[in-house]
Amino acid sequence: MKPIQLISPVDGSVYAERMPLSLDAAQAAAARARAAQKAWAARPLAERIALVKAGVAKLNEMKDVIVEELAWQMGRPTRFGGEFGGVNARTDYMADIAAETLAPKMVEDSASFRRYLAREAVGVVFIIAPWNYPYLTTINTLVPALIAGNTVVLKHASQTLLVGERLAQAFHAAGVPEEVFQNVVLDHATTEALIKARAFNFINFTGSVSGGAAIERAAAGTFTGLGLELGGKDPGYVRADANLDAAVDTLMDGALYNAGQCCCGIERIYVHESLYDAFVEKAVAWAKGLTLGNPLDASSTLGPMANKRFAKVVRDQIAEAVAAGATPLIDPAHFPADDGGAYLAPQVLVNVDHSMRVMMEESFGPVVGIMKVKDDAEAIALMNDSPYGLTASIWTQDYDTAAAIGAQIETGTIFMNRADYLDPALCWTGCKDTGRGNSLSYLGFHSVTRPKSYHLKKV
Repeated sequence: MKPIQLISPVDGSVYAERMPLSLDAAQAAAARARAAQKAWAARPLAERIALVKAGVAKLNEMKDVIVEELAWQMGRPTRFGGEFGGVNARTDYMADIAAETLAPKMVEDSASFRRYLAREAVGVVFIIAPWNYPYLTTINTLVPALIAGNTVVLKHASQTLLVGERLAQAFHAAGVPEEVFQNVVLDHATTEALIKARAFNFINFTGSVSGGAAIERAAAGTFTGLGLELGGKDPGYVRADANLDAAVDTLMDGALYNAGQCCCGIERIYVHESLYDAFVEKAVAWAKGLTLGNPLDASSTLGPMANKRFAKVVRDQIAEAVAAGATPLIDPAHFPADDGGAYLAPQVLVNVDHSMRVMMEESFGPVVGIMKVKDDAEAIALMNDSPYGLTASIWTQDYDTAAAIGAQIETGTIFMNRADYLDPALCWTGCKDTGRGNSLSYLGFHSVTRPKSYHLKKV
């Protein structure tokens, strides 16, 4: 068995190395989680909530260390301070709605009958977390799963090996029992073996389409619940009545923040012909205002991509598009830190179309294509011409117009005048190759619980 190495995008060094568990050790971890679940679920809800919130508070105490570790692990500049705003907001919201969401729904309570619907923890929840927002994506399932009375086994991406360790350290220090929340290091073969053996009752995976397909195959016939968020190619549409400066600022930030490594990042923009030239000019200026550099440097606003192989995918997409007639508007020489490896200059492409990979396949990097459209109908058709459906951003001055356009778009979330954002009160979901299932909102609790009906009769 080979060690799993975390290669830092900062300098290409081995930043961390861990041995994956053997199959026997992994099976034992899953068995411990199952054995501990009933006792954990029997604890009062208020106690579970308090322990989970205390775990997140302990995590906040590690902020300075975690922010620097994130820079080394996946390249996000330290100036952005980690993911704590979202972690705290999502934890607080899910904790606040837990009692109401998990409470039995009474149908009848009379002298003859008591009939109600309850929600019961599914059992053992397995989280397979990604590296791009490694704390946020874990918290989305970890918090409601534990609050609802499940035990959790977490397998983090090799690119962010230390994140799972920090989460376990924080939650255990707060009093969550070690067998209730376990961080494990697994290889693909062991992961698949556990899934096939029905070691878990619910699996939440965030990652690639191919990864999601592999998990579905492993789970086939086990009837294990799956939540799969498999990426996106999220569009922005700038209507003629849009606030141009606000649209440029938000959409370009949505396209290039975190080096474009966001599931709900903006990867393609459609602009009404009346605003197109001005939008493109401002978008290029916005991108050129970034500073590509070492993420540990406070002046860097754009760090390296998490791995040089991810950057190669983006470079290849750009090169293919240019060869097919696209026009790149940013000279990489403007960003001297671009080293042909993980450090990649941002790019804005025009004269693009949907025959190009850069407009159809997930890029997950600092590139965006911009197309001119004549009306809503053309924009809607182009936005729907995608294998993905996670979010769509519409720029207009009117709620009703945004809602009417949104109703015609095949996606999980419609934004008006914002992008690249998760509202914990709203369901995070997608369609098409983006996957299935949901997290956050009251529906996030439904993913990690099952309904149980009680029909009680007096005789």
